[in-house]
Amino acid sequence: MVAIVGGDTNNNLAEAYGPNGVRGILKNKFVFALGLFASLGGFMFGYDQGVISGILVMNNFAKVFPTLANDANLQGWMVSVLQLAAFVGALLNGPIADRFSRKLSIASANIIFILGASLQTAAKNVAMMFVGRFIAGIAIGQLSMCVPLYLGEISPPNVRGSLVTLQQYGITIGIMISFWLNYGTQYIGGTDDGQKEVAWRLPLGLQILPSVCLLIGSIFFLPYSPRWLFLVGREDEALKSLARIRRRSVDDELVLAEIHDIKVSDRFDRLTLEELFPNAKTKLMQEYEMYKQLLVVPNLRRRLVISCAMQIIQQFTGINAIIYYAPKIFSFLGLDGTSIKLLATGVVGIINVCSTSIAFFTLDMFGRRSVLIVGAVGMGISQLIVATIYAVYDNNWTAHKSAGWVAATFIWLFIANFAYSIGCVNWVYPSEIFPPSVRSKAVGIAISTNWLSNFIIGLVTPRMLESIRFGTFYFFFAFCVILFFWVIFFLPETKGVPIEDMDRIFGGNQAATDLDRMKRVIQEVEADTTRSLFTGKKESVVELDEYRRGSS
Repeated sequence: MVAIVGGDTNNNLAEAYGPNGVRGILKNKFVFALGLFASLGGFMFGYDQGVISGILVMNNFAKVFPTLANDANLQGWMVSVLQLAAFVGALLNGPIADRFSRKLSIASANIIFILGASLQTAAKNVAMMFVGRFIAGIAIGQLSMCVPLYLGEISPPNVRGSLVTLQQYGITIGIMISFWLNYGTQYIGGTDDGQKEVAWRLPLGLQILPSVCLLIGSIFFLPYSPRWLFLVGREDEALKSLARIRRRSVDDELVLAEIHDIKVSDRFDRLTLEELFPNAKTKLMQEYEMYKQLLVVPNLRRRLVISCAMQIIQQFTGINAIIYYAPKIFSFLGLDGTSIKLLATGVVGIINVCSTSIAFFTLDMFGRRSVLIVGAVGMGISQLIVATIYAVYDNNWTAHKSAGWVAATFIWLFIANFAYSIGCVNWVYPSEIFPPSVRSKAVGIAISTNWLSNFIIGLVTPRMLESIRFGTFYFFFAFCVILFFWVIFFLPETKGVPIEDMDRIFGGNQAATDLDRMKRVIQEVEADTTRSLFTGKKESVVELDEYRRGSS
């Protein structure tokens, strides 16, 4: 449904904003600052993921919640109830983000999260803990959908991959800090029967602080997405917002060229909806038709299937099984003692952060496909070796301590390969490939698919470790192999392609009616430009002479 304004023009626009990757990020310092701040949403997601794994093995937590400590099924549900709620939050947040804006959607999610985190911190029984995690999960789902969507919409095309990677970077930093915080707080009162409740309540309570910061900042600091402003008809504000984000004047040639492409895309989508669904008079009917389009329009359905498949494969490579149950997994590998298990888990956090940094240099330089292929090979080899070592020494870890550490090393290598590859690409890809009219809805479906897969993994991993044991890692290895071949045969490259030009890759606008509609839209926009030149008004379109020179 989105327009191809002209491949050469869009390529010129992408190049005009500067180099790719880290150099491009440094040239767009304000966009980088916005991305860092918004990625606090990812930090909260990662922190909550990591903090629960350490708390589950703490002595005092087992005393306060003995049923949780001694029941693998209940532990699975405690971890998974957050993912189930996140699935709901991500799925429902698409219309919310369209109606109230991306930034206010982020703000509302933080209000919900603060309530959920407070209930977890003060929990006196299992029911209270479960309710708190469910409420917090709704907010986490909203943030995981809206933050990459927002980052994708405010970033210039040359650094979009690197900027959306900040979501994953925030997640990994949150995981790392929670792991090491658990390692430190376990000593409050000692690691045995003298351990204090604050040892596990403090890590749960501290996650409220970044949420408060993001709540305040999303209201007073984050600008509205220019693409969302066009979506709701606030064109003058869109021009001002884009100029502010790009740190340029409202009559700057690059700003006007970019706003022109956004305007053409927006008008094309509106005209398409009007012509395809003339009877959809109410907002609810239009929402229904747009969701329907994702399933019935071939090029949109292809994008949705790719986005959802990526989320499923990502989860079934085993990443969150390791994040949620790292201490338990290291225990199965023969590493004894709570401190040793938490220390090995803390190394997971450090490796996760360091390896995610690689994505800043690779995603916009080598492309999404190359990074995923290399990552799939590294992850697959690591899971295969872990599974084989586990199978050989399963019943005799005591006599082969070194084998346990070798297996732990390859788990760390798996984390490293995951972090720079599909750990980042799965946030970038869905946020960049859909047209504006259905983008938030499509991203919501894709991220909710991630959470549903996450829920399944969190629920079944304890049972898999106890029943099929080393087979758990062969299962994860199989999905690393699937990822490798899926990328080679089914995943298009999107590096450096402007959001408004994705139809060139995925199809769309090929029918004569679509091409005719696009011609009319461009003529309307150019007519608006001509009128603005005669009236002296600086409307949110590029001046024709400058734009045509840039297109040639």
